[in-house]
Amino acid sequence: MNFKKFFTIRVWILIVAIILALIAISPNPWAEGIEVSSIDSQSELAGYGLSIGDEIYSIGDYTITSITDVSDALESYQYDSQEISVETSGGEISYIITNDLGFILNESLVILSSETEGVEINSVLEKINDISINSYEDYELVLDELLPKQSIKIESDEGLIAYLSREVPDFSVGEADTSNLVYGLDFTGGTRVLLQPVSNDEEITDDDISTLIDVLSNRLNVYGLSDMKIRSAEDWEGNKYVLVEIAGVTETEVRDLISQQGKFEAKVGDVLVFEGGENDIVYVCRNDGTCSGVRTCDEIEGGTSCQFQFAITLSQDAANLFAGATENLDIVVSEDGGGSYLNETIDFYLDGELVDSLNIASSLKGQTTTSIAISGPGYGLTQNDALDDALSSMNTLQTILITGSLPFDIEVAKIDTVSPILGESFLRNALLVGLIAILSVAVVLYLRYRQIKVVIPVLIAMLSELFLILGFAAVVQWNLDMAAIAGIIAAVGTGVDDQIVILDETVNGEDQRGNWKDKIKKAFFIIFVAYATTVAAMIPLWNAGAGLIRGFAVTIIAGVTIGVFLTRPAFASLVEKLYQED
Repeated sequence: MNFKKFFTIRVWILIVAIILALIAISPNPWAEGIEVSSIDSQSELAGYGLSIGDEIYSIGDYTITSITDVSDALESYQYDSQEISVETSGGEISYIITNDLGFILNESLVILSSETEGVEINSVLEKINDISINSYEDYELVLDELLPKQSIKIESDEGLIAYLSREVPDFSVGEADTSNLVYGLDFTGGTRVLLQPVSNDEEITDDDISTLIDVLSNRLNVYGLSDMKIRSAEDWEGNKYVLVEIAGVTETEVRDLISQQGKFEAKVGDVLVFEGGENDIVYVCRNDGTCSGVRTCDEIEGGTSCQFQFAITLSQDAANLFAGATENLDIVVSEDGGGSYLNETIDFYLDGELVDSLNIASSLKGQTTTSIAISGPGYGLTQNDALDDALSSMNTLQTILITGSLPFDIEVAKIDTVSPILGESFLRNALLVGLIAILSVAVVLYLRYRQIKVVIPVLIAMLSELFLILGFAAVVQWNLDMAAIAGIIAAVGTGVDDQIVILDETVNGEDQRGNWKDKIKKAFFIIFVAYATTVAAMIPLWNAGAGLIRGFAVTIIAGVTIGVFLTRPAFASLVEKLYQED
């Protein structure tokens, strides 16, 4: 058989398209290595250039070949326990420290918060280990001696990162990708939430949605959730939504983090002194035990309460407002000798609810201080539960202070969570269903035409079409979720229908001696009509259900378009060469 006759222009076009799809998918089943999957954008490490997708070779003295190696390497940066003595204006105490001193102070050496019983809040630091502390510079010198900054070295495919820090590098890793295909939450696991903006004052515009997406993106990035996708959505009734997909988090975490507007306010009496966001908040301490963490845990009726505290730095304008709000307040001396305070507290509100109230030291009266300590509680039946709740609340509050509030209230319209284990099962089942569908089509075609030379071109066209759809998904980074997989199977099935039309019109037609070009034209007229009706039927699905099944519509449209303009012409050419008399 002369195989050269099969390589017509239409077949060569299909071959070139398949090669381009192969390049786009870039399959690498033997890929090895550990890659960065997420990184805290506010950490020191992010500022040194480590990015998502970088392959990690080593961390310090550890060679990285597995995720466990990364955990062991990061754990090596934890400090050893040591005993210190601290003397303040409120007394002297000795205690054990690990990675921080257990208290936060400002430039005036006033203790703003403390997790150590005996180190009193609002007292003044005087000595550490019998070394006199007369200035903040003295404090930093002692701190450097007790907890010297460590040399952190991370080697990746982008080069070597080296810096000094007390902060343990904050990033997560995963196995290297085996292709450029992007799998949706149905297969990777995670949470999908559909948010609906609520505004009673005016109509929500596309610009409002864009602003909402920006704030949500910043909030989730700050929270360390980089493996996420956020896009706008709209249904046919004109309702606007935001669709958020986040891998590796639970439904509760997502709901707590993004379902609240996050309007943070700090007031002295009735005077608003600062709000969350970059206009008032210059710096928020995170991931640094010396100025952020859970400070105390106490037994309460029905469980345990833990108190978190972290330091923030205000802008000069906010500091001026604080000074103006406190300059006319009265000084009250504590009856138990614990110091003197102003007669008003600084109250913290989140979405209108009081989070916590703190006494204001008398030394801060009328002062334009830029250092403020924020605190709040966490509750649980056990101390571990309360500790986890306090840490979660602190992370959420820190994130809101950094990113500011959402432009309006939002409601959770729909939320779905898929576990990673269930996602892997979905993927295996989808592949199995696809294989069964292809084999079933081959059997039916053989039973119908009783000729293997009919079955082979159909299988070639089906597999080519499948590969080209995956190549398209890789190029546009379209998520392959359950809806998309269903669309691929439906698109390939539509292709088989078209191929049967070509076979019936050209091979089994009544006039076997007719002109081949006329037969092909007749077949493709039917195919183009079917193509137009299929695309028209998919367009309404674009916004149906606020776009949750858009993957099905996009995949169907992409699949039938690829088929009509690439695989069907090549298939018709193969059939023509198989049956046309020499």
